[in-house]
Formats: sequence, C-alpha cells, structure tokens
Amino acid sequence: MNQPTPAIVTQSAVRRLPRVALILFCAAYVLPGFLGREPWKSADVSAFGVMLEMALGRSEWWNPQVLGMGAEEAGLLPYWLGASFIRLLPFVSAEFAVRIPFALLLALTLVCTWYSVYHLARQPAAQPVAFAFGGEAQPTDYARALADAGLLALIACLGLAQLSHETTPDLTRLAWASLMLFAAARLAHPGNRRPGRSVFAWGFASAALILSGAPWMAAWLGGGLLLVLWFSRRGGSAMPSATDEPLESTTALRDPLPWATGLFGVVFAVSMLLGWVPAPAIETPLDQLQWVSWGKLLVWFTWPAWPLALWTLWRWRHQWLQPHVALPLWAVLVSVADSAMSDGRDRALLLALPAMAALAAFALPTLRRSVSALVDWFTLVFFSGCALVIWVIWIAMQTGVPAKPAANVARLAPGFVPEFSLILFALGAAATAAWLWLVAWRVGKHRQALWKSLVLPAAGSTLCWLLLMTLWLPLLDFGRSYGPISRGIAGLVGKQSCVLADGLNQAQIAALQYHGELELVRSSDGNAGRCRSMVVAPESQPTLNERVDLTQWAFKATVRRLTDNKESLLVYQRVSR
Repeated sequence: MNQPTPAIVTQSAVRRLPRVALILFCAAYVLPGFLGREPWKSADVSAFGVMLEMALGRSEWWNPQVLGMGAEEAGLLPYWLGASFIRLLPFVSAEFAVRIPFALLLALTLVCTWYSVYHLARQPAAQPVAFAFGGEAQPTDYARALADAGLLALIACLGLAQLSHETTPDLTRLAWASLMLFAAARLAHPGNRRPGRSVFAWGFASAALILSGAPWMAAWLGGGLLLVLWFSRRGGSAMPSATDEPLESTTALRDPLPWATGLFGVVFAVSMLLGWVPAPAIETPLDQLQWVSWGKLLVWFTWPAWPLALWTLWRWRHQWLQPHVALPLWAVLVSVADSAMSDGRDRALLLALPAMAALAAFALPTLRRSVSALVDWFTLVFFSGCALVIWVIWIAMQTGVPAKPAANVARLAPGFVPEFSLILFALGAAATAAWLWLVAWRVGKHRQALWKSLVLPAAGSTLCWLLLMTLWLPLLDFGRSYGPISRGIAGLVGKQSCVLADGLNQAQIAALQYHGELELVRSSDGNAGRCRSMVVAPESQPTLNERVDLTQWAFKATVRRLTDNKESLLVYQRVSR
C-alpha cells in the first residue's frame, strides 16, 4: 500500500517557465567554454591530441594513440566522435570542429535531465495531495514544473561547469548516464505510449557507456535501475493511474521491461566477447586525509543540489522504494561510490549530477517558504560577490586600478599582456545586466512557482561561468593552456621542425604538435637521426643518456609554463651527427 505523499501543491504553483527563457538559459550555459578558447591542460588537450591524430591518419581508429602512446582515457566512442567531426569539417579549425559533438552531448544531458524528472514526476506515488474541493496541481503541469526545477538544479551545480565543457570521455559518459536515467524513467512511466523508443534508448545508452570506457559503471548503474523497475512493478507502483494516458492500441511492444532487460544482457555479453569489458580494477582504500579531501569535494562539487536531495530523502522517506526516488537515488549512490574508489574523483562524481538534480527537484513541493528565502539570499550574496570579484580583477588587468589585484595578476601570470575585446566585454556586460534584472524580478511580488527557488542558483552559476569565459578568457588561456610554452619552443627550434621528444606526457606532445606545429619523433624511433632539436621532460633527464648519445647534443634552454614554475621543458640542440 502506498504511503501518503508529502507534496501539497496548488495549480497556481505549477505554471511553466517560459520555453524561450529556458532555451536561452541553456544556450548561455552551454556555448561559453566551447567557443573561442584553446584546449586546456591536461585532459582536454590530451584527448584533443588523440582525436587529431586519428583524423590525420596517424593513429588507428581501433587503437587511439599519440606518438605511439595509448590514449590515457579508455573508450573508443569519444575519440571517434571528435575525429569524425574534424574530418567532416576541414574548413574550420580542428579545435572548433572537435567541440561541436561535445556541445551537443552537453545539450543532450540537459534534455535528458528535464525529461527524466518529467517522467518520474508522472509516477502515481509522486503526485501531490488531492484536495477535497479541487484546485490541486494537474499531473502534466506538475511534472513540467518539476522538470524545469530539475534542469535548473543541474545547471546550478558548481562542479558541472568546467568538466562539462571539455572534449574528454568524461562528458560522453555524463551524457550516456543521463540517457540511461531518462530511459529508466520512461520505462517506469505508467502512461508511456512509445515503449519501443524507451527500450531503444536504454540499449543505446548502455552500449554507448561501455564504448566510452565505463563498462562496469554501465553494469552497476543499469543493473540497479532494472532491479528498481522490477521491484516497483512487483509492488504495483507502476500501474497506470486515472490521470495517465492509455497505451496506444496499436503498440506491438506491450511490456517493455523484459525487452529492456534482455537487451541489456545482450549488449553486455557482446561487449565482453569483443574485449571491451576489462577485469575490474581493485582500488586502494582512502586514507584519513583522502576521506577529508573527498568529503570537501562532495560538498562544493554538488552544491546546491545535495542539501535539497537530502531534504527529498527525508520528506519522501516513506517512498524510497518508489521509482521517482529509488531510480535517481541508485544512480547517485553508484556514482558517489565510484568517485570514492577512483583516482579521478571529481570526474567520476560528474555522473551523479543529473540524478542528484532530479532528487533536488522533488524537494521543492515540500520546501518551506523560509528555507526557500534562505536559499535565495545565500545565492544572491554568493554569486553577486563572485561576479563582483571577476569584474574588479578584469578592470585591474585593463587599467592597473585597483593596484593590488593588478599586481597579483602580474605575479601569477608573468608575461601576460591584457587586451581589450569589445565583443567579450559586451557579452559580460549583457550577462551582468540580465542577472540584475533577474534579481529584481525574483525579489518582487510574484505568484509562487515551484521552480522559482532554483532560478537564482542556476542564473548565478551561469553568470559566473559566462563572465569567466568572456572577461577572463585571455588570462585563462594564458594560464591553463600549453599554447604559450609550445609557441615558445617553436620559436627556439623553428616551426615544422623535426624534434625528438623524450619523457613528455600525452598532453605536452599534443600541444607541441598542434600549437607549436612541430614534427615530434620519439627518441627511440629509427628516424631520430634527422632531428636537429630535442625536447626533454626534467623527470626523464637523469636517465636520458641511456636512450640518447648526449655527446651529440648541447643544452639550449629551459622553457617554463609562465604560470607554473614547477612545470618546464628542456630544449637541446644537436651539435654533431
């Protein structure tokens, strides 16, 4: 027997967020970070280098690598996507072409999150209390309002901004994990009129997640979601309600869940036969300091979704086994556990954000006005302060006033020469004006809507990200890109020169080849004798004489990353053949 729902929502509280405003909101979040910037160190430029090598025919498509080094991140599909767009769009720069599919993947993540919350909110157990004399929220309007809130909660998450704008396998995994959650939500929806599409989306997401280098994440995530669906069916929670539309009489696929389960098993079995599912790695347990660091990461990375998600678990504690709570909760638990056991904890935690945003959305129907006001005021102070800091430092870079921020920039980025860009300034000013208008609208007296509590957090996150990607973009490119050091080395040895590479990592190799336009050859290669220059990582210098006859080489210069004295490359010049 279903427990009573804690949601008490009137029809006036579920008016829709205007679609044009929502689309512009998403565009303002997605496009900055994909346009106008260089690939950053190190995962971003490393993955880009692999895709460029594949597109130029210097790497096999079934064995992605750079200069004989296998790709640092597992998976084939992300590299196939990037390399395909480089080849399909030869008339644009490679770094722009490679970002197009990944921008679409981020858009897919946002769309899947919206529809996941929508279908979860259509569950009978998720519906608000029915009033004695009517006036309660209608199911469709209620689901749309919660879906708007879930999308805003995802955009508001602080950890989403940078990692979701990189051309790395992490973004592909995020998109496919959100697609799996969407497919599971559709399978759980009692009024699903196109179950065949749900099964197809489920199978596609499972295969894509495996091909993106996360087979065991696909196994744990998909297996748990299927168990939740089967258990909810056994409990009778997936039975259609009076408000749901009946299945089409012409639908051939009457019961999609067995088909989805069978397809998931077939996909995983075929992947194992093809060798795409390696043995699971045994991770080292976290020590005390790592637990503290990981806990801090959880707090800021998933803010502000995690407090709302915890509130959902408390207020909906009698519905934990219902699909609208159990499905996103399982996805969060799997991603959080994977984050605790992996080296890239922030990148693993990225996959938890869509599901955590879905949980956060269900907190809003039970949220008190005082708590909502507290969220608004905290958001207003926090993001307004961040935006003010960004503007003050930008003004200091341009004018030298205030003097202290200008001196800090000069100290942290020696050699950086700021340039005024009217376009970037206009975009930043427009975003700031939109934020001020939104704050004035939010504090005004308007009818309460479920999604209003998350408008300021999402807008503040978007504002700060957009300001960073406009006002600070030249500085961030200067500090986070390998472009300056690559062009500096190219200036010493000459562009398109043959250069030996010894001890360089994948990101450094990719940057020297793309930004420096150098022809790199490994020191162990048979054609090494034709190169007149050599670039060496300091870590490999003590054993360099075991691979290279140093009597033929003379040290020429040490080139440092201008914002990081700890990272440098050594340049040698051949003095004898």
